Amino acid sequence: MKDFFSGTDKYVATDELALAVNAAITLERPLLIKGEPGTGKTMLAEEVANSLGKSLIRWHVKSTTKAQQGLYEYDAVSRLRDSQLGDARVEDINNYIKRGVLWDAFEAVEKPVLLIDEVDKADIEFPNDLLLELDKMEFYVYETKQNVVAKKRPIVIITSNNEKDLPDAFLRRCFFHYIRFPDEETMKSIIEVHFPKIKKNLIDSALKSFFEVREVPGIKKKPSTSELLDWIKLLLAEDVPPELLREKDSKNALPPLYGALLKNEADVHMFERLAFMARRDNN
Repeated sequence: MKDFFSGTDKYVATDELALAVNAAITLERPLLIKGEPGTGKTMLAEEVANSLGKSLIRWHVKSTTKAQQGLYEYDAVSRLRDSQLGDARVEDINNYIKRGVLWDAFEAVEKPVLLIDEVDKADIEFPNDLLLELDKMEFYVYETKQNVVAKKRPIVIITSNNEKDLPDAFLRRCFFHYIRFPDEETMKSIIEVHFPKIKKNLIDSALKSFFEVREVPGIKKKPSTSELLDWIKLLLAEDVPPELLREKDSKNALPPLYGALLKNEADVHMFERLAFMARRDNN
C-alpha cells in the first residue's frame, strides 16, 4: 500500500502541506520545510511517522554539528588509549565506531521517517556535506572498508527556520514547502484539535487579541502558533472570561497573561507605552 499523508487527529495539515508531503514521498526526495518558528515543522515529522505507522529517527542539528556525525564517528583516541593499556577490544575496530542517525535510518528493516531538524543552525557547508548520502542513500566507512546502503529509502523531512540561505545544490535535491502562518479559520481548527471542549466565544476573543498583537507595527517577535496554544491553555486554567479579552478599547493594550505571547522586554515595554498613550488619548 502506498504511503499517503492527510494529517492526523492531532495535526491539522492544509491541503498544500499534505500535497507537499506526498509529493516528496512519491519523488523519494527529502522534504525541506521552512516557516516561522512555532508553526509545527518538527511536529509534522512526528505526525507523518504516526500517520504512516513508521518509526521516527531524529537528528536535532546544533551550531557545532558536523555532517560526519550523522554518518559515524571513529574514536581513535580511545583506541590508542586502550592499546596502551593492553585492552583486547583494540583488535576489533568496530568497537570504536559510533553509528550516526543516518546509519540507523539506513539499517532500519522497515522504512523510517528521518527528521533533520533546524538544518540552518549548522555551518553553511553542512548541507553540502550530505548531498551524496541523501541522494544515493549510501556512504562508505573507510576504517572498516564497509559500504552502508539503505535497506529501505527513508522518508526524509528537513526543517529550517530560514536563519541562513541553503546551498543551491542542496535545494535542487529537495522538495520544498513553506508553511504559511495559519489564517484565522485554520487556526480555529488547530485550537479545536488541542482543546475540543473550548467555547466558541473564547476562541473568537482569543484569536482577535492574538492577531492584533501580531499586527502591531514594530513588534520584534511575533507570537507563534505554539505560543497561542500555551496562552489559551493558561486562559482556560485561570478561567479568564472572554469578556476580559474584549473589554479593552485599543488593540495596543496588553492582553491578560501576556507572558505567554510576548517573549522579550522590548516588546513588553512597547505595548506598555502604547497602552499608556491609548489611555491618555481616551481621557
